[in-house]
Amino acid sequence: QGQLVESGGGLVQPGGSLRLSCTGSGFIDSVNGMGWYRQVPGKERELVAYTSGGVETYADFVKGRFTISGDFNKNTVVLQMSSLKPEDTAVYYCNIKTRSRTGVYWDFWGQGSQVTVSS
Repeated sequence: QGQLVESGGGLVQPGGSLRLSCTGSGFIDSVNGMGWYRQVPGKERELVAYTSGGVETYADFVKGRFTISGDFNKNTVVLQMSSLKPEDTAVYYCNIKTRSRTGVYWDFWGQGSQVTVSS
């Protein structure tokens, strides 16, 4: 039930760009929202960008640099990252949230993609 597969990520120089993609499958309930989070060792996972109901939300530290796009027909979400900074280095996780007819929400997570910004 519910699997996410991420692709993209890697090593990039400061100021460069990377693209992360995530596709979900096997959901029983309808997809309510899709997004990206990131985590560095010793810190909690934090929201990067999210899309739900036609509304896109961005963390302040990525506004103007990252763009999220979601295709709810294909259960695919893409994060286009530009003007990358060393502090963007982290493991990035895809998240897809489903909602049942009775209003129960479920979170599904991707396997994580390492993004390293370094010269």
